[in-house]
Amino acid sequence: MQHTPEAGKTPRKPTPADLEVVGLVPLLEPFYRGAVVRGLMPAPLREAMETHGLTPRHGAVLPQLLAGRPLTVSEIARRLQVSLPTASDLVGGLSRAGIVERAEDPANRRRVLVSLAEEFRPPLETFIVRRTEPLLRALDGLSADERAGFLAGLTAWVREVQK
Repeated sequence: MQHTPEAGKTPRKPTPADLEVVGLVPLLEPFYRGAVVRGLMPAPLREAMETHGLTPRHGAVLPQLLAGRPLTVSEIARRLQVSLPTASDLVGGLSRAGIVERAEDPANRRRVLVSLAEEFRPPLETFIVRRTEPLLRALDGLSADERAGFLAGLTAWVREVQK
């Protein structure tokens, strides 16, 4: 999603303190390059993603399912802050690839529950461990207050980017 300034508002000029933060953002870009991500992904997961043309947006669904409790498409949409049709499309692609399974909710037959296919749980867990290692090391060095501030800042940034 491309972020554009709100109509009628002039974007504010960054302060020197803002520029210190802004200057760090491009240093994270290599962490998100496709080759880096693919290199950390276990073969079964990588092959399923590539064979079915799945994108990082599809991949964003998967960590939501690791806790083990099946989620509805609505819950996935809410967690990812995407529309219900977008979440449904993402789940559909993952389902066609066999990475997730869809089942009728026994408590409400109109709802569909989405869960991670058991064969993909170990490769996804391995990938998440590899992928989150730098972040977890950074978080380990923060106090509880610093962690809370970091989380608040990232959450606010995500909210602004997704407007």
